[in-house]
Amino acid sequence: MVLLIAGVALWFAAHGFKRLAPELLIHVNNLIRVVAVAVFAMAHTKGRMRGRMRHPMLTSVKMWAAAHLLVNGDLASIILFGGMLGWAVWTVIKINRAEEWQRPEPGEDKRDWKFLAVTVVTFAVMVGLHLWLGVSPFGARGA
Repeated sequence: MVLLIAGVALWFAAHGFKRLAPELLIHVNNLIRVVAVAVFAMAHTKGRMRGRMRHPMLTSVKMWAAAHLLVNGDLASIILFGGMLGWAVWTVIKINRAEEWQRPEPGEDKRDWKFLAVTVVTFAVMVGLHLWLGVSPFGARGA
C-alpha cells in the first residue's frame, strides 16, 4: 500500500506541478541542481563540510532526480528519474540498516574553497552538456 501511495504521489508531482507552474519550476529545478552538485561535491571534500551529511552522493541523486521530475512530466522521464529517485531512497534505507555511521572529523578551512570551485565548475559542465545535447536548462524546454 505504501508503494502504491508513493507511486501515485510521484505521478501527481510529475504531472501536477508542470500544469500549476510550467515556467516557474525551471528556476526551482536549477536551484535544486546547484545544491545537488554542492552536496555531491561535499562527499569528496576534505574541508569543514566533510561529514556534515551521511550520504551526500545518494542525497544529491535524490535531489537531482526530483528536480528533473519537476520540469519533465513525460513517461520516459518519470520512469528514468523516478526510478533513480526510488533506487537512491532504497539504497539509503539499506545502508542505514546495515551499518552504523561514524561521523568524520571536519578538515581544514582552506579546503572549502576547493569544494566551492568544484561545485561551480561541475555545474557549468552540466549546463554545457545540456546545451550541447540541445536541451536548455534555462528555457521553456525543461532540463
